[in-house]
Amino acid sequence: MSIEASITLKTKNVAAVGRDRIRLLQAVAREGSIAAGARAAGLTYKAAWDALDAMTNLFGQPLLERRTGGKSGGGAHLTPTGLRVIEAFNRLEAEMARVIRALEPELAGSGITPSNLVSGYFMKTSARNALRGTITAITADTLNAEVAVAVAEDTTIYALVTSESADNLGLCVGREVVVLIKAPFVMIAPGREPPKTSARNCVQGTVRRCEVSGVHAEIVLDVGADKTLAASITAASAADMRLNPGSPACAVFDAAHVLIAID
Repeated sequence: MSIEASITLKTKNVAAVGRDRIRLLQAVAREGSIAAGARAAGLTYKAAWDALDAMTNLFGQPLLERRTGGKSGGGAHLTPTGLRVIEAFNRLEAEMARVIRALEPELAGSGITPSNLVSGYFMKTSARNALRGTITAITADTLNAEVAVAVAEDTTIYALVTSESADNLGLCVGREVVVLIKAPFVMIAPGREPPKTSARNCVQGTVRRCEVSGVHAEIVLDVGADKTLAASITAASAADMRLNPGSPACAVFDAAHVLIAID
């Protein structure tokens, strides 16, 4: 029986990057644009953008350099980081296939397959936003801790967790973590000036995309360092606020709605 290994690159509770997304990255690089790469990979343009945003947020660095404009949606080519990600993925798959082939004879007759050993090790999360960053401050009392995570040079996201959770996760200043925020928890305020609100987080950015359906809209903000934040709002609200690509806007959300994951 032919054995094929499938590698998933991820961190705990963060959407996985597997072969399909790596193939998309390769297709975009080969075709020279995101639109053409999406077609080659059998994805919609929106699905391709979402996947590329997720990869950038996960690895913490841009994997593609893009230029906007044109009927095809603009051009794109791999950054040095993007090249290294693809090369590392291909090497990991080859090495994993070698290990699995070596394991299978040893497991013969045991009722255990190689896939049993690795299944369940990886989880997916329903959180639309997963951004890697570094803890810059922790303010704690006996019950709760506010954790400040820098996800870009001028962008800090605050999470409110229990002090027990902070201790169990081993959170400390300088540690790299991933912050998770579900898109429905993110509110959008148009303009550059942060609105007056009790929400702890108000992240300034620029609208990158606005996808509108019958009643809902997904707004994707560029928040710096080629990272994005997505919000799920009503289509009517998006129309009222005139949220077009390039428009300044702020993403507003409570610290209690931010989860922290560690590697």
